[in-house]
Amino acid sequence: MTAAVAIRGVHKRYGTVRALNGVDLEIQRGEFFGLLGPNGAGKSTLINILAGLAHLDAGSVAVLGHDVAKDYRQARRVLGVVPQELVYDPFFNVREVLRLQAGYFGLGRQNDAWIEELLQALMLADKAETNMRSLSGGMKRRVLVAQALVHRPPVVVLDEPTAGVDVELRQSLWQFIQRLHREGHTIVLTTHYLEEAEALCDRIAILDRGAVIALDSKQGLLARGMDSVMFTVHTEVPVAQLPTALESKVKRRQGNELVLQLHRRDDAIADVVDALRAHGAVITDLHTEKPDLEDVFLELTRKERRP
Repeated sequence: MTAAVAIRGVHKRYGTVRALNGVDLEIQRGEFFGLLGPNGAGKSTLINILAGLAHLDAGSVAVLGHDVAKDYRQARRVLGVVPQELVYDPFFNVREVLRLQAGYFGLGRQNDAWIEELLQALMLADKAETNMRSLSGGMKRRVLVAQALVHRPPVVVLDEPTAGVDVELRQSLWQFIQRLHREGHTIVLTTHYLEEAEALCDRIAILDRGAVIALDSKQGLLARGMDSVMFTVHTEVPVAQLPTALESKVKRRQGNELVLQLHRRDDAIADVVDALRAHGAVITDLHTEKPDLEDVFLELTRKERRP
């Protein structure tokens, strides 16, 4: 079966800046796929190439088998992109913007029923006749989502879709996107809210410095993480000056709580307890915490930056 998105050996430079450095990635049909990375990792550049807004220097990108450069009309017809930036036309109201967007794909008034459904699902119905200039930032972002979906694309890319929006919108948006996913749409999500990616995505790629540094299922990525062990020690113990062997494992310290991050294969809790006691600590409580996606993300990206 043809992949929803196939990215092969993609390179992109902006002057002396290497934005993408040989990215290879394949997203299967029907996946809820996460594309994560720190600022400047190359995520937006990759999405711009996918959407036809930037030209790659080498490699190829295809959406449902349609090359984004050679077969750009079909590639854009099967793709919907929600951009990170709030880009809108200030001369139209919300319903007019959606009808205009539908017209770009040759869809006339026969698409009005779907537009009304989008307005209801994204909580825009009471703003349908409101000029875009009068909308709040959160409302404008809802319109961007509706614009991306107005032609019913089978592949949907969401670039930071919940940045700066309120909790109610975030919940309603994800309910609607999850519905689209259940109906068979392929969803590609970039977000800095890693709890969203952990809750929603089946598979995740992490980019850093223009390259894929990790690509795995959510469960596979979480299995790479290190357990955190929280020690509560007597407040009079000077935990600010630990032995060197323990200092490198400190995740955070606050008051009489000391959290160490231990690797399940290499670190024995009993040895750490003995070292703390030898340092004079009186341990009053101890429990372990499994890593979340944020822990794994930070560990992988920090590793890339180590000399």
